[in-house]
Amino acid sequence: MSNPWKGAGELALVVDPVSADAAAELERGIALLRDVAAGVRPPTLRLYRPSPTVAFGQRDARLPGFDGASAASADQGFVPLVRRAGGRAAAYHRGCLVVDHIEPAHDAVAGTRARFAAFGDFFAGVLADVGLDAQVGEVPGEYCPGEFSVHGRQDGVPALKLVGTAQRVVAGAWLFSSVIVVEDSAPLRAVLTDVYAALGLPWRPATAGAAEDLVAGVTVGDVEDSLLAAYTAAVRLDAHAPAPAASRPS
Repeated sequence: MSNPWKGAGELALVVDPVSADAAAELERGIALLRDVAAGVRPPTLRLYRPSPTVAFGQRDARLPGFDGASAASADQGFVPLVRRAGGRAAAYHRGCLVVDHIEPAHDAVAGTRARFAAFGDFFAGVLADVGLDAQVGEVPGEYCPGEFSVHGRQDGVPALKLVGTAQRVVAGAWLFSSVIVVEDSAPLRAVLTDVYAALGLPWRPATAGAAEDLVAGVTVGDVEDSLLAAYTAAVRLDAHAPAPAASRPS
């Protein structure tokens, strides 16, 4: 069985329950990455619906407006955190689906760009299967801009950023993390507007949206079903994987 990202043929499937601890949700992905790198956990696919969070990039944390941006995030009920992957500030909440794909690799850095391209196409296909006109590429003025963002088109024109992706690489493994925005885009747009203003970063709020803004009635459950169907066509999923090993310090 082959797959577009040229990875393992079988993944342990982990679907996390709803949590109220945004920091623990983010850290769990890093803990799983360490376990896969150490060989105590198999290649893993983790899905969860996140707590309201603004995940800042490392560069954001060095800007003079970071404290104000963090306060603006908290004021709107989004926990401000600094993620260990690259990129700029991104917001997500329960109307989103986070996908953490983790695999061991002898040289995890070597395939970084190829993974961005492969997963971009993969997630565009997942959204197309629930009725969206989804393509890969940056929407001009989007938040957390990236060459391999997945956007939804309206009347053939790139309109809304729908999937943001980032990678974390350690010796022996890689983590490809994706946030799919499906429902309730208004609070995301509002918090990002305040956060980017505080950081002094230009962007166009109209580029922030959700899948349901383009196809009415689409739910996170619909997208999760489509995602799992796409994965099942590409790899074997083991939903009875062992519990994760206790996380170790960095």
